[in-house]
Amino acid sequence: MCPSPTAPPLCCPLTSRYKSQADRDMPESDMARPLLERDNSVGPWGSCSGGTIGILGTGDFARSLATRLLCSGFKVVVGSRNPKRNVGIFPAEAELMSQEEAVKRVELVFVALYKEHYSTLRSLAGALSRKILIDISNNQEVNTKGESNAEYLASLFPHSTVVKGFNVVSAWALQSGPKDGNKQVLLCSNCPEARSHVAGIARSMGFIPVDMGSLCSAREIENIPLRLLPFWKVPVVLALCLFLFFYLYNFVRSVLHPYLIENKNKFYKIPIDLVNVTLPCVSYVLLSMVYLPGILAAFYQLHRGTKYQRFPDWLDQWMIHRKQIGLVSFFCACLHAIYSLCLPMRRSARYLLINDAVKQVKDGGADAWVEEQVWRMEIYVSFGIMALGVLSLLAITSLPSISNSLNWREFNFIQSQLGLVALLISTLHTLTFGWKRAFDGNFYKFYLPPTFTLTLVVPGAIILARVTLLLPCIHRRLMKIRRGWERRSSFQIMMTNCTEEMAESSSNV
Repeated sequence: MCPSPTAPPLCCPLTSRYKSQADRDMPESDMARPLLERDNSVGPWGSCSGGTIGILGTGDFARSLATRLLCSGFKVVVGSRNPKRNVGIFPAEAELMSQEEAVKRVELVFVALYKEHYSTLRSLAGALSRKILIDISNNQEVNTKGESNAEYLASLFPHSTVVKGFNVVSAWALQSGPKDGNKQVLLCSNCPEARSHVAGIARSMGFIPVDMGSLCSAREIENIPLRLLPFWKVPVVLALCLFLFFYLYNFVRSVLHPYLIENKNKFYKIPIDLVNVTLPCVSYVLLSMVYLPGILAAFYQLHRGTKYQRFPDWLDQWMIHRKQIGLVSFFCACLHAIYSLCLPMRRSARYLLINDAVKQVKDGGADAWVEEQVWRMEIYVSFGIMALGVLSLLAITSLPSISNSLNWREFNFIQSQLGLVALLISTLHTLTFGWKRAFDGNFYKFYLPPTFTLTLVVPGAIILARVTLLLPCIHRRLMKIRRGWERRSSFQIMMTNCTEEMAESSSNV
């Protein structure tokens, strides 16, 4: 449950009084002046005009916050337990004084302290009454059950208005400017007027405020900086599992089999050869898994005859992670290209080339040219380059700065249609690599088929399913469903007919 908001006099008169002063001093537009204003005749930070804002705390974040506020036209007073010791670490325009004096001079205070130090401010409860406190703290661990830092601060100062914000912005972003860091500032408070006023301050600092509602959202906001790539865990784990499987499979076929059966030592392939053979397998399968959930969703809608039933949770999660899976696929493809370019530089490759040349001379061979193998390799490399090029286009257009410049039809064409083209070209690349090996018994080691045959299973099924969905009879039905048409069951039709008959009989009576 969210804590009940403070009494109306604590919120509205205070913020309206302070807001009117800020509105009077704040420029009409953020673009009316540059973010950083300098006037060498006055000082390194130039002349600043605007409301006075207080900061309690003298850490790195407090220092960066004071710098950004001064650059944005505000006056800053910093409350410290030892002002003389910390006076040298803040800009000259910021006034350092005791915490009691700083609180008395302002109506809005940034609390730049850790949660465990909030209790040291109890003596300032009277001075902080009817003022806005902006809690910028974060936790050390993800908070799943307990109250948030902002709610704890609000319980300590019930006569103040607490706003949670600026905790997702780093000290580096404050110092270097929002153009080089995260521009969003998430805000929440039980007082809408306080949220609106702090949002105005965030805009004047060059950030984009995001209203997250009441103070009960503070725990979610505080957990955001502690999350480590939440949308990347599943794709990365999936890629690692695929890599481990294909690497061990290739190790058994290419290293273990020659050692046990032919008594040949090919363990030198472990660092580069096996990795280079495994990476395209992982990339190819991951690319197919980007488009597999869309195929499953289409058949699910055809089976249900409606688009208004939710997909299973596992399918929903799969579709959410498609972008990350595609980027991991692109990363593996790039690594494969780099490894392939480095193959001729290996000492083992040079030895093998010299041995083949010496063997050819001893056998009296004059020309080792094999037309079929030459054409196969030329086509194989060409398809690989084209597939990597299309994957690069897909990866670039998935970036927010690029995708935001595209309309929905353009984005859908690139990500969906060109994505399937990339999958088709990758399939041709794999087939030309395998050529006739799938039908040659010499390539079956320990009765295990060549690796490329395993990678073709999922992409081949996707291409076949995609062709099936393009059949006119199926495509028309799917488009009708996605436009809102629903297939009624025989039971629904029977009940409708019964209802109509009863209505007719009653009207006749």
